[in-house]
Amino acid sequence: MSDECLGIDLGGTKIEGVRMGPAGRVLHRYRIPTNQEDGYEAILDRIRQVVSELEGSGGRLPLGIGTPGSISSRDGTLKNSNTQCLNGKRLHEDLQTLLERKIHLENDANCFALAESKLGAARNSAVVFGVILGTGVGGGIILGGKIWSGPQHIAGEWGHHKIDDRGHLCYCGGRGCVESRLSGPALSQSYREATGKASDAAGVVQDLRDGHSEAREVFSGWIQNFGRAMANVINILDPEVVVLGGGLSNIDEIYEMGPPAIAAHLFNDELCTPIMRNELGDSAGVLGAALLAKSTTNG
Repeated sequence: MSDECLGIDLGGTKIEGVRMGPAGRVLHRYRIPTNQEDGYEAILDRIRQVVSELEGSGGRLPLGIGTPGSISSRDGTLKNSNTQCLNGKRLHEDLQTLLERKIHLENDANCFALAESKLGAARNSAVVFGVILGTGVGGGIILGGKIWSGPQHIAGEWGHHKIDDRGHLCYCGGRGCVESRLSGPALSQSYREATGKASDAAGVVQDLRDGHSEAREVFSGWIQNFGRAMANVINILDPEVVVLGGGLSNIDEIYEMGPPAIAAHLFNDELCTPIMRNELGDSAGVLGAALLAKSTTNG
């Protein structure tokens, strides 16, 4: 049991947990809805339920949790979460009290990046930028096999740098954030504004593949924004690998059209950075949370 640990991915729609054994082997997996509409206290209780299910009666195990947002270095509350009932709450402290143990808590994009750097597409790479493209847009930085979250816990938050001052208002209060241009809902909104047609991101991509000119125009604009935003990151970090995760990472066209769009804005005469699809799928976040607990426990 000493080599076992728990990981929990606290998402906006689901709470998923795993019990991890040696070599990253998943021994048990459990998932329940988040039901965030029930509020903060209910979410705490549902996390407790997941931990109880995974742990059984065998004693407390090291625990890592990935959550949207990050802990404020100013007052210890959660900030910048798109699960907004968590913002301003002492999530880390409250969970440690509720579960009666030390908890290792990190941003969910950081957990994704850690998992892909240890077990997935970026294995053996020293500098990794992990990208979440889905309902929101996030990122995590791995340096030398460890998460770099920065002294303010905002490292990798490329979703909230600005690429269009005239763009849509973001939930963070800014205008023209990457997230407001590149998230799944943003792609849907752009398509609706162009066509009057309500469609999710998958529908936009299907229309693109079916040859609809309006879908091609909207997606081309999305790709140009992706290229501009990603080039900004690569210009600063120059990672060995960029790994894409989240629902939009399953769009094949990103890997065909994305690199030329990045290269067009890069401060270099070529793009050498591989833009890779994740290998761990939806499991990356929860596996990264468990790896966080394991690596911290093992020093």
